[in-house]
Amino acid sequence: MNKETWHQRAQEFKVDGRALIGGKRCHALTGAVFDSISPIDGRKLGEVARCDAQDVDAAVATARAAFDDRRWASLPPAKRKSVLLEFADLVRNHAEELALLETLDMGKPIKYSLAVDVPATARCLQWYGEAIDKIYGEVAPTGDDALALISHEPVGVVGAIVPWNYPMIMASWKIAPALALGNSVILKPSEKASLTALRLAELALEAGVPESVFNVVPGDGSVAGAALALHHDVDCLAFTGSTRTGKLIVQYGGQSNLKRVWTELGGKSPNIVCADCPDIDAAVRAATTSVYFNQGESCNAPSRLFVETSIKDAFIEKALAMMPAWQPGDPLDPDTIMGAIVDRVQCESVMAYIESGKREGARLLGGGRRAREDSGGYYVEPTLFGDVAPDMKIAREEIFGPVLSVSSFTVIERAIQEANDSPYGLQAAVWTADLRKAHRVARALRAGTVHVNQYDGDDITVPFGGYKQSGNGRDKSLHAFDKYAELKTTWINIT
Repeated sequence: MNKETWHQRAQEFKVDGRALIGGKRCHALTGAVFDSISPIDGRKLGEVARCDAQDVDAAVATARAAFDDRRWASLPPAKRKSVLLEFADLVRNHAEELALLETLDMGKPIKYSLAVDVPATARCLQWYGEAIDKIYGEVAPTGDDALALISHEPVGVVGAIVPWNYPMIMASWKIAPALALGNSVILKPSEKASLTALRLAELALEAGVPESVFNVVPGDGSVAGAALALHHDVDCLAFTGSTRTGKLIVQYGGQSNLKRVWTELGGKSPNIVCADCPDIDAAVRAATTSVYFNQGESCNAPSRLFVETSIKDAFIEKALAMMPAWQPGDPLDPDTIMGAIVDRVQCESVMAYIESGKREGARLLGGGRRAREDSGGYYVEPTLFGDVAPDMKIAREEIFGPVLSVSSFTVIERAIQEANDSPYGLQAAVWTADLRKAHRVARALRAGTVHVNQYDGDDITVPFGGYKQSGNGRDKSLHAFDKYAELKTTWINIT
């Protein structure tokens, strides 16, 4: 589909921003709404229900009723599997609609909404559907006088709060394993990008997920999100977002019913390139692509680049040569690879970090300006800083924008030390042809995922999450089931 056709479809698109509670689309009980503004051009897409604590109460009540009557939880795993597989197929069948919603709502290029976000969402739903009837219990090795069975049971009502940078993918990472196990789910999407979450819930109903099992309550994080986290009848909460908000969410869990709270939070991932890197061009492509992809709005973006001094100048020269390809363009043009920042507030935050870098003495090597301002949208050039000291704000704080900071090192131990000198520990990378060095550095880096001679290698089969203030628990892989299940022992005397 060409740019003109996408624009035509965008103009014809009608937004339904009502919540979905108890299997029905509905307005917030107060009637309150907020405007959904497209970062592409600043136009109003429609109005979205501004749910509050009353709406969260209603969603929790209907989710609890659905869990207690076992309309979903008691279905054989093979039946839940068939529903989730149908859900995945419906996502694929509505790929263009969902991709357009995602791009209009949060600004990413339609190229990637269609080729990355929709397929990844469908793959996640399919994978957990296929996995659920392959999870076995255990028999403990007791004496002959007893039989001890160890089984997994759904935890109950699961709250999920997801961010705006990958709205569909992040939602699927929570809802797929939670639904597969038989839980009821209440999803609170980001107020900056709520539209695909609401459409996913409709598709879930169409696929056969029973009414009230999957609910979506859009609204402000400080109101609807807080109400969900504080609710005494929510058994588990899964959150992806900033570390600052994550700390509040964990406190809310303790202040209420001591619900388990799982957090996937911020990152400031280090990328270490040694002089014996086996392919410097591949390292440069990975360093730029992984930071500028999705407009830099990725928690795992390797925004701290450490390059060995002897190859630093050549590396930077190659990186600067690649940056023109990442100039922001029209997100509805299939040739565009970098789109719009999600909204004005985030755009201003990114620009403030760029100004901070210049003020603190980092050397601006490329970019650093707003782009496409005549569009009415929010765009920032790909930005590259050199001579970045470890105590600068741009080296320590998560920017969540297309900003790459470069430092140099001569001794690998120093690079490791600076890489680990961060409150975050989500991902990291090392580039070297020395296998022993690769293993040694990978073991030393304090991160949930360490890439060797690549970045962004990924699959639903591997866990995603971090150390330190990057959160706890893991999304993806079979390990995600642990978050949404109770482990029960049944002890039977047989003598």
